[in-house]
Amino acid sequence: MKIVTFGCRINTYESALINQIAGDLDDIIVVNTCAVTAEAERQCRQTIRKLRKENPTAKLIVTGCAAQLHPEIYADMPEVDRVIGNREKITREALMADDKVLVGDVSNADFDIPIVTDFEGRTRAFIQVQQGCDHACTFCVVRQVRGRNKGILPEQVIKQAQTFVGNGYSELVLTGIDVTSYPYGFSDLVEKVLKEVPGLKRLRFGSMDPAGVDDKLIDLFGKYDVLMPHMHLSVQSGDNLILRRMGRRHKRETVIELAQKLRAVRPGFVLGSDFITGFPTETKEMFQNTLDLVRQTEIILLHVFPFSVRPGTPSAKMEMVDVHERRERAHQLRELGNELLQKYLNTQIGKTAKVLVEKDGQGFNEHYIPTKLNGSYQSGQILSVINEGVSDNGFVAKV
Repeated sequence: MKIVTFGCRINTYESALINQIAGDLDDIIVVNTCAVTAEAERQCRQTIRKLRKENPTAKLIVTGCAAQLHPEIYADMPEVDRVIGNREKITREALMADDKVLVGDVSNADFDIPIVTDFEGRTRAFIQVQQGCDHACTFCVVRQVRGRNKGILPEQVIKQAQTFVGNGYSELVLTGIDVTSYPYGFSDLVEKVLKEVPGLKRLRFGSMDPAGVDDKLIDLFGKYDVLMPHMHLSVQSGDNLILRRMGRRHKRETVIELAQKLRAVRPGFVLGSDFITGFPTETKEMFQNTLDLVRQTEIILLHVFPFSVRPGTPSAKMEMVDVHERRERAHQLRELGNELLQKYLNTQIGKTAKVLVEKDGQGFNEHYIPTKLNGSYQSGQILSVINEGVSDNGFVAKV
């Protein structure tokens, strides 16, 4: 079996599960798609055509969020043998069934959250603690493709974390579609993992909603070095009116205060963020507020997307910004992010860091900055290094 994965860490997690439950099936290709933007869907379709050309006899199964959202589009592609939904893809029976289209409704359905026991070739393990979303961002189709908010019990998370640490994983990542909305209290869960998983070396989180990061979680960063001093936030805009029209639960001031609090308890804390440029009704002045927010909070790891219309969402009915202007603003924001990143990297030359070795003499330090090492080292090791230089938006370091 071959699995091609697009999109978020949840898709990565679920692809690992597909491999776990059905990796022994021969001559099957699974494309696990993403629907976050129209461009993401276009890339999925392009890859499907390429895979069929390269593998003319294989059974090609399309699943994931794009398949859940538009099953008819993928079923009509001559390259595709089967289309299965997000709930169905996590069962061996659905993967082996003969139905051309097997996509169930998820709008009001509970998702099972499966347990992946092995991440082949990885030094970090992901634990999906939460699925779905109960919020109503006006640009997002997550509720249509992932259903409502649900989490696994804290005891299950602890057991899974203990198993991963016992199996030699050096870093764990707690993740979900909307992880801060974990229904049993995300900060409480994090504290429980920190206290009840002996031998845990590193702990990170998936993308975080700024509105869901509470003071307890911030305090934990000050108490536990196991928590890595890095967080990726779903900010989306630096303008309060646009944030309100997006249906976001935070304001720009929320992000500023959060950055200040995190750096107060862990100096040098590094922030990353997702941003959408050219959201409907966004003026140049509103976009300038986003640029100013990035500068003020020193967000250096940016994921930037020009606004993409998702049919059926409230934002699709709003007054549109010209497509070229959306892209130009995305370019400007990426350029700013790169400028701030390079400035940060240069300030760290000669300083020490701890790098988790992954493969080919490369890894990530505690701030999630990619680092090339001056030699070959066993994957899974955490090495103390000195940053000697900058290369490819990361460090070159010696042990």
